[in-house]
Amino acid sequence: MSSNSLRAVILAAALVGTVAAPASATQSPGPVALTVLSNTKPEYVSGGDVLVKVSRSATVKLNGRDITAEFAAQPDQSLLGLVTGLRTGANVLTAGETSLRVTSYPLSGPIFSGPQQVPFYCETTAFGLAPAAQPLCEAPTKVTYRYRTTAGAFVVLPDPAVRPADLATTVLDGRTVPYIVRVETGTIDRAVYQFAALYDGTDPTPLRSQQNWNRKLVYAFGGGCNAGFHQGNQTGNVLNDLFLSQGYAVASSTLNVPETNCSTVISGEAAMMVKEHFIETYGPTRYTIGWGGSGGSVNQHEIADGYPGILDGIVPGVSFPDMFSAFTSAADCSVLNKYFAGTALTEAQKTAITGFVSSSPCVSWQAGFGPKMTPIGSCNRAPGAPIPPTAFWDPVLNPTGIKCMSAEQWVTQLGRDPKTGLPRSVRDNIGVQYGLHALQSGAITPAQFADLNAKVGSVDPAGQLVAERATADPAALRAAYRSDLQLSGGLGLRSTPIIDQRSYADRAGFGIDIHTAEVSFVTRDRLLKANGTAANQVIIMSSLDPAQSAAASRYELDAMDRWLAAITADGSHRSAQQKVIANKPADLKDGCYLSAIQRVDQPLNYPPSGPCGATYPVAANPRIAAGSDIGVSKLKCALKPLNFSAYQVAFTAADRATLRKAFPSGVCDYTRPGIGQQPPAGTWLNFSS
Repeated sequence: MSSNSLRAVILAAALVGTVAAPASATQSPGPVALTVLSNTKPEYVSGGDVLVKVSRSATVKLNGRDITAEFAAQPDQSLLGLVTGLRTGANVLTAGETSLRVTSYPLSGPIFSGPQQVPFYCETTAFGLAPAAQPLCEAPTKVTYRYRTTAGAFVVLPDPAVRPADLATTVLDGRTVPYIVRVETGTIDRAVYQFAALYDGTDPTPLRSQQNWNRKLVYAFGGGCNAGFHQGNQTGNVLNDLFLSQGYAVASSTLNVPETNCSTVISGEAAMMVKEHFIETYGPTRYTIGWGGSGGSVNQHEIADGYPGILDGIVPGVSFPDMFSAFTSAADCSVLNKYFAGTALTEAQKTAITGFVSSSPCVSWQAGFGPKMTPIGSCNRAPGAPIPPTAFWDPVLNPTGIKCMSAEQWVTQLGRDPKTGLPRSVRDNIGVQYGLHALQSGAITPAQFADLNAKVGSVDPAGQLVAERATADPAALRAAYRSDLQLSGGLGLRSTPIIDQRSYADRAGFGIDIHTAEVSFVTRDRLLKANGTAANQVIIMSSLDPAQSAAASRYELDAMDRWLAAITADGSHRSAQQKVIANKPADLKDGCYLSAIQRVDQPLNYPPSGPCGATYPVAANPRIAAGSDIGVSKLKCALKPLNFSAYQVAFTAADRATLRKAFPSGVCDYTRPGIGQQPPAGTWLNFSS
């Protein structure tokens, strides 16, 4: 609700007496409430239009021009109107004596994400749109139709009036309806967006809800993490039977796929703008559910925490709290793998040092994310790739070219190192005692522990393996915490329902096994420390078996729907955080699936015990195995003096000398705040100035 609307509601409440009295012709009905429905923030609308609700009959004006005719009366006696013709910049809407300032931005953006990347290569033709030109990559909107076949496939339907013989149906509120989907594709915020919803035979309008749409929106996010500089050729999957068959609409954009754009700030801006356009096309939504795994889970956590209101509830899969946590594991694994290669350590010893259930996840981390830490390692040079090879950075031939490293996507927040031209780095392992738990458990000897920490080295800001340990840029550390890119969990997430889909991938094999189960508890620990409770987060574990995964997803969607419906209906004076906790469905609890038809409810502590712990053993990661708290929230640890008596093992004089050399300034003290660690600056940060 806008500040003007809130003041209007408060004033209206103040005008109501404590003693009921019959209405009279002289009584004033109170001020008119004027509310923007298509965007959480009236100061951040886009495209020159906005969906507005007026609480009762009144003359409505835009910048002094009467636009009352653009509004239609609703069953509750309010007025609903799609206001068009907003000028770029400030606009004033009035209804009766109430006014509301609305600021409109171009549909190409940016709004709050800061300066847009250039060059920026277009990929509209990958979606069947017209070719577009840099840097805005705009193309005319296109509407197409698909139908679901009785064999379970989505097929192009050239004429939505035609009913193919193999057309499937779906049941909505007891009605059997043809399974035909309207798909809209266009460009917003330089991305290609898509949204899909069941088609009821008529074109959508914001003034009348589609009969086959349940007025709920799922916002889909893709995975990965890489540098940008191009538009992208995929969105989160909008043709999703789980959602569409139940009447949900699904929306996404190419900038919501982290493998195209690893900036959660840009992703949040794109999601806000796409959602606004969806509402201005289809009408008000009851609520919006975030959905997606891996990098898509980072998007959900970060957007819900930093830009609350875009997503009302989130269902992150194989989750990570933020990208810095992911790249910490990638860097740690890269240096550990280098060290392992020169030793005779056993598999059991490597596993104990990495903290994972095996040494395989570290191999996957280095192979998959190691190149993304370098300026050239993840550049797509394949024929037909959107960025031509001549555009890429080369220290000699093209020093001003594109550096295709993931860190380029948060340079707006962290800044650029003037000495190297690279994004400022938060990578740090000063004082990190790799293999500490392995030493304490007896898995490795004191000599092996000393040798490991003396030789482990680090990954430098350019992504290269070096002998020295890494030291984070102090300015980058402060910015990472202040911008909430190192997720705190204490902003919007404190009042966001979270169902963590932990599909167990620890033993899934190369590439997939980076999605280890302890990360769900990393996020939980941060919620606990920031808010005093993590009751708004439910963790449900399942296997990767398709039938089991499908059963879990169906349950999680249904549970989130019921959770949000109860919150929406809660008219009490409880805080938003209290409403989330109080309205959690009674059957929605931590637990796990033992089969597609058997879900066990049990509290999941770290590490879990009981049937869930036995079926899905949860291990650690290199930082936790090095003594970090489970939240792994300190990018650079505070230090304490090296104290050999604290180890409770016997070091030789040579081992002690080796460790003193490895830790000249001390070892990590995880009981203290990290260096530069501070609360985030707040929500809805604007990086455009």
